[in-house]
Amino acid sequence: MAALELRNVRKSYASGLADTLKDIDLKIEDGEFLILVGPSGCGKSTLMNCIAGLEAITGGEIRIDGADISNASPKDRDIAMVFQSYALYPTMSVRDNIAFGLKMRKVPSAQIEEEVSRVAKLLQIEHLLGRKPSQLSGGQQQRVAMGRALARRPKIYLFDEPLSNLDAKLRVEMRTEIKLMHQRLKTTTVYVTHDQIEAMTLGDKVAVMKDGVVQQFGTPKEIYGNPANLFVASFIGSPPMNFIPLRLHREGERWYALIESGQDRCQLPLDVTQGEVLEGREVILGIRPEQITLGRGEAGLASLRAEVQVVEPTGPDTMVFVSLNQTKVCCRLAPDAAPAPGQSLTLLLEPDKVLLFDARTGERLGVSPGNGSAGQGANITRLAAR
Repeated sequence: MAALELRNVRKSYASGLADTLKDIDLKIEDGEFLILVGPSGCGKSTLMNCIAGLEAITGGEIRIDGADISNASPKDRDIAMVFQSYALYPTMSVRDNIAFGLKMRKVPSAQIEEEVSRVAKLLQIEHLLGRKPSQLSGGQQQRVAMGRALARRPKIYLFDEPLSNLDAKLRVEMRTEIKLMHQRLKTTTVYVTHDQIEAMTLGDKVAVMKDGVVQQFGTPKEIYGNPANLFVASFIGSPPMNFIPLRLHREGERWYALIESGQDRCQLPLDVTQGEVLEGREVILGIRPEQITLGRGEAGLASLRAEVQVVEPTGPDTMVFVSLNQTKVCCRLAPDAAPAPGQSLTLLLEPDKVLLFDARTGERLGVSPGNGSAGQGANITRLAAR
């Protein structure tokens, strides 16, 4: 196992051009599973190639166990990589594909056979060792590609979107196998994906990237519950967070956020001590679909009536779409509680969970909904529509 640290890593492909990677600072401890996630072109695969030594960095340092390996050749970094393309040798058997790297290092035959058997048992492909890649399914080929890396016993494993070529069902199965494999081996792992479900389910730590910049780095729970900006909030979560443009007004020292739907309206008081940050800003409220629940007109809570526009059953949940502040908003409800399109229902917003963002910069605002302290809730005043 090995700790991996990136210090102000930059990458530029030509002098005078903007950096593809911009001052990347990340650190993961021995045995941790790091996910690099973001849309296409964000720099996540470039960063992985830099860690592997396939790309030279322009500035900064890459350290493994405290040693600077920024200028070391790939073969000297003790890193194994699994690519999106399986890159198997078509004329070789599964056994020979797994053993190939060990043979190139002139490992004794007895040790090679031991490693191949160990890896085949770990990945449950013992019955496939005599087959050629053309005789395997996509999931089996991916296991073989993983087996070739596992036979190395490196300090760090790198996975570059290894499940992208698989169908949806097989992706879920392989995702579980990768997580189980990591739990058994406890080897430091860096995994690149554009799939935020993979990021949330696999990673101990997640780095969300955009335009060569790490937008946020933390545990999946931290990133889901406390996104740093609009991009992170919109990228992480399925269905994504709702974003509702707000109308704000001030009464004395108190700021209020107005939320409207048809003929109903509620206003949400915001933290008095932080109210000055709202002066002159266009503000967007963010709230997860599961944080909008069915209410019964409870006094003192953020509830209002809304007409159902679209209903999307998914099996365990039903997505119900309504309009709040003239914006389509998704609510995640239980299947037996979902109304039909055109019906009206009372929605209850969880005041402690809503987040505020600057509409111009996208940055999260340091404003707590409620009465000034998290967890106390908010007093909501119901207003009749004018």
